Amino acid sequence: MTLQLPYERMLSECGSKHLALYRALRDGIAAGTLSPGERLPSTRQLASLYGLSRGSVSLAYEMLAAEGYVRAGVGQGTFVSGVPGAWPSAAAGEPAPDAAGRERSRSAPDTPALSAWGFRVMEQAEDERDMPAPPGGSGVLSFFPRGMGEKWFPWMEWRSRVAAQWKRLGDRPDEASTTEGSLELRRAIAGRLRRERGIVCGPEDVVVTGGSMQAIALLTQLLLEEGRTAVVEDPCYQGTLRAVKATGAALVAAKVDGEGIVPQDWDADLLFVTPTRQFPTGAVLKLERRLELLDWASRKRAWIVEDDYDSDFRWGGRPIEPLKSLDREGRVIYVGSFSRTMRPEVRIGYAVLPRSLRTPFVRAKSLYDPHPEGIAEQHALSEWMTDGGYDRHLRRMRRIFQRLQAKLRQGLAEELGDLFDVVPSDAGLLLFAYWKKTPNDYDRLALRCRELGVWWGDGRRYAVEGGEGSDRRSALFGFAHMNEAEVEEGLARIRRAAASLGLSACNEDQGGCAHA
Repeated sequence: MTLQLPYERMLSECGSKHLALYRALRDGIAAGTLSPGERLPSTRQLASLYGLSRGSVSLAYEMLAAEGYVRAGVGQGTFVSGVPGAWPSAAAGEPAPDAAGRERSRSAPDTPALSAWGFRVMEQAEDERDMPAPPGGSGVLSFFPRGMGEKWFPWMEWRSRVAAQWKRLGDRPDEASTTEGSLELRRAIAGRLRRERGIVCGPEDVVVTGGSMQAIALLTQLLLEEGRTAVVEDPCYQGTLRAVKATGAALVAAKVDGEGIVPQDWDADLLFVTPTRQFPTGAVLKLERRLELLDWASRKRAWIVEDDYDSDFRWGGRPIEPLKSLDREGRVIYVGSFSRTMRPEVRIGYAVLPRSLRTPFVRAKSLYDPHPEGIAEQHALSEWMTDGGYDRHLRRMRRIFQRLQAKLRQGLAEELGDLFDVVPSDAGLLLFAYWKKTPNDYDRLALRCRELGVWWGDGRRYAVEGGEGSDRRSALFGFAHMNEAEVEEGLARIRRAAASLGLSACNEDQGGCAHA
């Protein structure tokens, strides 16, 4: 069971592990993140998840029970007290409406008036962090990031579910015209985010989009124009970069290091960030920096778009709190997608919007999608999530991808460690590595590898032009579309290519490497 709690923040405030866990659980119950009647993880599970002793977890549970927040049954487990539905569902920290139904501004960001914005025609970009496939052929092996491979996705089950939903669409004519998307799916997404990401939201806060790229493009159209400024990470997802440039807004490239984006006092209106797993490097933004970004947005009255593109595949480590779960002023827009956990052909993404942006965003989307696209697929996905099929699919994929990731990481370290420096990461479907030798050597090796039928992604594709990282060579190694034998053979070809150019100490005849 995955449970997202603000444990790190509480620990930094009080310094006591059991007290930090107690406060994180208590606040989660009070805010509605943990619902009445919901079963909590066992002491063993929670201790393992957050690196605690079982005694610390037991003490936290006892304190909660003493105050009536939880109830425990012998041999049954620990449950949140109260009646289901008793806790509030509104996102914590957002301004509440007054008696007349108007939102109190408190210190809310400026809300765009849709009619005042000149919308440009958007080119519907793809929602993937994937690269164009290299030339095909029976002998070609590609480490190009491609998301989940065809061999892993249960196409027969998915097609059957979608076909069944097409037959039922006639019974739901009203919902078929709702721009926000399927209510059942929005409800399922909100419940999943609450349980697994610690984001308190309701279905009314969620808008289903045709992939996460559509959400990003709509947000740039709403919040940017000439004379405004946006901050993007360097390197970053190029779809975001294209969307910002299309608005005519100024662009600031923010430095990324081993701990994610480096906060600064930018004079900007909008920030795009991938905090739980920076794209493409995989760096995780530490708590202190996350809080700095929220403080910056508060001072500048700016918006933050949190692109959580790859959080469902984790191989270890503590769950990372999204910025959205820490947001107390309604300044963070959370964007997610199902294309990574399913297939790029399944064009379903979503945005979780602050209250002040809901209506403008829906009205903007209605200009392009007055009727939600893929409504049968949306209903099929909501049913798949509700009956547990989606979770079973994820568990299977996590087992497979964890083995592939471990094999690739070990191979890069042991066989190509004198060439590539892999950025540590405990999640995601690709590994990012910096090149250790000269740019000329990198280009020579890439060319020789192509001759041998093996490709990888060039990190320069994601650098911001003129940014600090635009000249540094780096590589992306995707693995989710491969099997173990293909990973091994691909690494062997790179090793042979490096040895033939005198770039590696690998012995081709013996198939081994001796790194200095």
